[in-house]
Amino acid sequence: MTQHDADPDRLRAAARAVCEDYPTAYWRGLEPDRYPDAFVKAMTAAGLLAVLIPTEYGGSGLGLEQAAVILEEVNAAGGNASACHAQMYTMGTLLRHGTDAQKQRWLPQLASGEVRLQAFGVTEREAGSETPRIATHAERRGDGWVVNGHKAWTSRALHSDLMLLLARTAPYESSRRGEGLSVFLVDLRDLDGITIRATEAMVNHATSEVFLEDVAIPGDTLVGEEGRGFRHILDGMNAERILIAAECVGDGRWFVETGGRYASERVVFDRPIGANQGVQFPLARAYAAVRAADLMRREAARLFDADEPCGPEANMAKLLASEASWQAANACLDAHGGYGFLREFDVERKFRETRVYQTAPVNNNLVLAYLGQNVLGMPRSY
Repeated sequence: MTQHDADPDRLRAAARAVCEDYPTAYWRGLEPDRYPDAFVKAMTAAGLLAVLIPTEYGGSGLGLEQAAVILEEVNAAGGNASACHAQMYTMGTLLRHGTDAQKQRWLPQLASGEVRLQAFGVTEREAGSETPRIATHAERRGDGWVVNGHKAWTSRALHSDLMLLLARTAPYESSRRGEGLSVFLVDLRDLDGITIRATEAMVNHATSEVFLEDVAIPGDTLVGEEGRGFRHILDGMNAERILIAAECVGDGRWFVETGGRYASERVVFDRPIGANQGVQFPLARAYAAVRAADLMRREAARLFDADEPCGPEANMAKLLASEASWQAANACLDAHGGYGFLREFDVERKFRETRVYQTAPVNNNLVLAYLGQNVLGMPRSY
């Protein structure tokens, strides 16, 4: 991909061209826990996972608006972009806060697909969404660091060469809120002390737990300033929310189109079931909700690419899009009736996949709390 390919229609066509070789039967065949390695390789070969990497490092130098179009189209085609979306938003921390040496070493390899950065080691079982409470810690030893701890919900760690790791480098008690955390770019290959275990879940997101026991990492793995890692990953979290919103828009499109097509073809009592308002109106309302959420997603991406504050818009985009895709999922399943529960129709798979996004990467209740407190000025609830 090049700057010439920044046109959304070109990007959609490029993504669709890859997806045509990986139809819904491909994704169905991966259930319950196989990783879509062939699909990710094809996306990499097409340059679609390097759109956010600057041209001087072998990428396309495009913006988040363009990246969002690609992921939306994957989901709209019936696939699941979660298999490769992390490389886009996780890479941003390296791009914005890494040293020149770090960027020169890793970004060209990420652009070419020589290495993958798909793992984001942040969440822990006890801390949950209260990120400053994480217990994984990194201690200085000579010129490097020794890391001990445990990460949960670290998707794709078994299929990634690199992991962006958030660890505590100063005690929680001695730090201001959000301080005392540092971020490291850890090479998962041949590192003693790292154990990765796959986690069984309702959806095939290649989720895993990562255990770190006396893991020695070089000093040059620190990204940005020591103690300011939480701030360094915040803009990446905004990018994550916007890209997830795009995937939900793609899911919503798939559900509305699939449900509408089935409702137009399925004849009961001598008429298509789509002629019944009880089938037609829920799909129409879901379509309107998806379109409205898409507008917020585009606005959030525009602000992000302009390097303007976009926290409220990124959070609202994720909130509205995840709710719209779930609304569309239910309308599509209702339209299919019992057939919607059969694996061959793919509705039940997509139904499970899109439900995740009301809970992850941030629970929608926390989004509402953020808006209530930081936008509307109401008292803090957490």
